[in-house]
Amino acid sequence: METNLHNNYLFKALDAYPYELEETLEALNYALSYNSQDAQALCLMGRLYSEQLKDYNTAKQYFAEAVAQEMEMSKTYPFYIQTLLWNDDYDEAHKLIEFALTIKGVDKALIELLKGILLEKQGEYKAAIKMFRSANKTATSNCFVDYVDNEISRVKKKIGTKKKTSKKSKKKRKKK
Repeated sequence: METNLHNNYLFKALDAYPYELEETLEALNYALSYNSQDAQALCLMGRLYSEQLKDYNTAKQYFAEAVAQEMEMSKTYPFYIQTLLWNDDYDEAHKLIEFALTIKGVDKALIELLKGILLEKQGEYKAAIKMFRSANKTATSNCFVDYVDNEISRVKKKIGTKKKTSKKSKKKRKKK
């Protein structure tokens, strides 16, 4: 009986998120009261804290608990990595990305995209572009490929801006 009630509340929470946040939270609290170790409910709670409330530390706790409960649940990793990136936890994100790429069934293209974003945030633009191209090779959706292509062009513009800035500073040095 508990499993049935737990599943009902979990389904209600999944159905309500992200459009009915109050209903999502209520259903998640009920689901977690029936099974506090359910990885899917913990992951959704992490998403709610991360994406809606911008409370990244609490979200990280929920994601860490979800991974501890079910390491093979591949859908947790992209949300957890994104939260780490938003919170500027780059070392932690790098370790999780490397681990996530070993998980069977994980969306490797999405994880590689997130790795590219991590590299970009660290100022390694050429490495980021290389990772974005790798993500495109494993992508299975035209929309995803288009999105990644836009990311590549955006990072290339950053490289161009960086080169222009360094040329201007060299000219200023020469004048002095």
